[in-house]
Amino acid sequence: MEYLTLAEVEFVAHELARQMMEGDEPIPPFASRYADRLESCLSTPQQTYDKRELYPTLLDKASILFYLMIKSHPFKNGNKRVAIMTLFYFLFKNEKWLRLPDMVLYQFAKDVAAGDARKKDEAVAAIRVFIKPHIIER
Repeated sequence: MEYLTLAEVEFVAHELARQMMEGDEPIPPFASRYADRLESCLSTPQQTYDKRELYPTLLDKASILFYLMIKSHPFKNGNKRVAIMTLFYFLFKNEKWLRLPDMVLYQFAKDVAAGDARKKDEAVAAIRVFIKPHIIER
């Protein structure tokens, strides 16, 4: 399993989101992110308890990463857009890809953002269900 580094998110996901998905609201510079929130999002898929992975599959890891990148708000703006690019890059590093229309994924990201934060487990499960049929080999 290949995990993402802070540098990769900065130079790949954040930069791609800024260049390709700027929209009406600009994505602030990477250095303006909230200290430690992004780092927490990136480390969570690797967590273990009693030597067992909390997120054992690629789909589990991708789902929690996408959820946290949206709900933890590691950036002042552009969290959904950066979450989408981070998800794509995480899957790419693990020789997978998502095949679905951009706006469908963006609308889903908006739905995740609007969801009740107290229902994290249900939201992560819904993300798994949503992305599973769209994951393809690259």
